[in-house]
Amino acid sequence: MLIYVCSSSHGFGHAARDAAVLQQLRRLRPDWQLVLSSQVPAGFLRLLLGSATIDVRHCRWDVGTVQADALGVDAAATLLALEELQQQLPELIEQEAAWIASQGRPVLVLGDIPPAAADLADRLTAPLVWMSNFGWDEIYGPYGEAFQSHAEAAHQAYRRGQLLLRCPFDLAMTWDLPEQRLGLVCGEPRPLVPALRDRLLAAGAPVQVGFGGLGLKLNPQLFAAWPEQHFVMAPPADSREREALRALPNLTLLPDGVRPLDVFPFCRRHLGKPGFSTFCEALSFSVGLHVVERRDFAEAKALMRGLARHGSSRLLSRDQLLTGDWQLDQPLVPPTQAAAAAHGAEQAARALIAYADP
Repeated sequence: MLIYVCSSSHGFGHAARDAAVLQQLRRLRPDWQLVLSSQVPAGFLRLLLGSATIDVRHCRWDVGTVQADALGVDAAATLLALEELQQQLPELIEQEAAWIASQGRPVLVLGDIPPAAADLADRLTAPLVWMSNFGWDEIYGPYGEAFQSHAEAAHQAYRRGQLLLRCPFDLAMTWDLPEQRLGLVCGEPRPLVPALRDRLLAAGAPVQVGFGGLGLKLNPQLFAAWPEQHFVMAPPADSREREALRALPNLTLLPDGVRPLDVFPFCRRHLGKPGFSTFCEALSFSVGLHVVERRDFAEAKALMRGLARHGSSRLLSRDQLLTGDWQLDQPLVPPTQAAAAAHGAEQAARALIAYADP
């Protein structure tokens, strides 16, 4: 069997949860060929997958939204990108269909959540399974008339699937498909080198900071204003910003090859934006979340509703973030319900196995 994952290029969170499912599939069905197809940089995908036995294909299947920054959407740029993608997709579908056919295996397409996955599955006459907590139809709908044709086209594409693996923190996804609900979908942490592990242990449960693949530039003095806290974060791309942060005595930048997930077991709180993979990873290790509000992306509301039910948290405004009012010395607001179920990646893998090889 060949499992071909069309993964959204909107951000790194889709790739993270898809990689987690593929890792479980590799464990359960080592004889299957697994493919992760995304525009996310191949080096990052390899870091997520941790296995050279899973193929990576560089493909842009969707736009999602073009981000003004980690907390905001550029609607005009999103519309332009959607129009450009529509011109590119037919050639991409033919290219990937030919490559898949050359592998000589029966195929199942897993879409998270590019609508074009439906066209690829039709081209291959292959079954199509969706896995997500929202669809682009629900994201584009509130953006106004200019987005309505894209929202409707996405909705109709989603209805062409055969199964929906429904992730937590979900929107309605009214696609009239059979469903299976999943628990928290995330990977497993990998061991740290002793020097980093010892530093984090000595720091006494640090605060992890992360704003997704785009990141968000923060004044280093904001960290210095919390000398009693120790912070850990992935290094920013900008070299000057990186060096300024490296000079802070109360901040550790993650070395190459270490994922934010790998340090969650050592952390007590996380400061960042609403994000599916971050929420799943943090809740898996009972890490409290300081979340900066986001108003222009419908998924954020579902994420915050789920967090209020299942995780300890504090909500911050963007102004609070940028002025350093991070409330790290304040108690977290406790959840209203029990902790969310875990093992969603394994549940998804077993569901795919049951569907593909009954």
